[in-house]
Order: sequence, then structure tokens, then C-alpha cells
Amino acid sequence: MSQGFILGFFMIVVGIPVIAGIASGMFNRWLKHKERMAEALNAQTAEKSAQYAAQTERLEQRVRVLERIVTNKGIDVADEIERLRDQPLN
Repeated sequence: MSQGFILGFFMIVVGIPVIAGIASGMFNRWLKHKERMAEALNAQTAEKSAQYAAQTERLEQRVRVLERIVTNKGIDVADEIERLRDQPLN
């Protein structure tokens, strides 16, 4: 048998499985990293969504109050706004 044949046989029998095993381990590590990054991103997104929902609720409450003020006072509000515009700023 020639040395080239033995070396080729060794590479096929030993080298390829070793390389495949190392590559598989690297791929699994990379995949776990991507999963952790996705989980972190999902947590951030959920937190921001909750903050936006709370802010929207506060704004809706303020608009309801303003609507009530305008509805209850009617035309007097327009006169009051005009008087406030005419006052000098201190």
C-alpha cells in the first residue's frame, strides 16, 4: 500500500468525522447564542410595548378630561382662551 492511500484513508475515516464534530459544536453554540439574543429582544419589545400602552392610557385620560371641560363649559372656553392670549407673559 502506498503512503498516499493510507493518508487518504486516515483523512476519510478520522479527519472528516472530527471536523464534522467540531463544526457541529460550533453551530450549536452559535444557535444557542442566537436564541438568547432573540429572547432578550422579545423581553425588550414587551417592556416597550407595556410602556407605550401605559402612556397611551394616560393621554386618553387627559383627552377625556379636556373633552369634559369643553363640553361642560361650552362657548365660555373660547372666550377664556382669548382672554389668556391677551394677558402678558410674566
